[in-house]
Amino acid sequence: MAKFAKKPKPLPQISTASLPDIVFMLLFFFMVTTTMREQDILVENRIPKASQLKKLEKKSLVSYVFVGKPKDVAKYGGEPRIQLNDALVDPKQIPLWVAQEKDKLDEAERDKITISLKVDVEAKMGVVSDVKEQLREANALKVNYSSGKIIE
Repeated sequence: MAKFAKKPKPLPQISTASLPDIVFMLLFFFMVTTTMREQDILVENRIPKASQLKKLEKKSLVSYVFVGKPKDVAKYGGEPRIQLNDALVDPKQIPLWVAQEKDKLDEAERDKITISLKVDVEAKMGVVSDVKEQLREANALKVNYSSGKIIE
């Protein structure tokens, strides 16, 4: 009797036909779920650290006011400035901005708007008190101070 030797079968190659589909699914997933930054920060913004923090529940009701020294010192000077959306403004323009931010919301949520102050560590308190005074005039009484968590 003759012995028949088994020939080793070659391993099948991995099909790469579905690889483009997978890549495009991942691309679309990240395009849909990623949020883009809404505004460019024109002022230095090193926020202070705190040990006891509370997260804001509804971020859609939060509008941000940045206070700090401008990044472009040659153009805007070295004194702390106020940034609303993408522009550096005077404190007198804050009530108009608050009215515009309230108009973006539904009528039921307009009274629930929260103004979050992101104030640089080096900013002077005079600018912050001017902002708070203008917010009081605009009837935006819910004010939040943003801070980072102390890493222990």
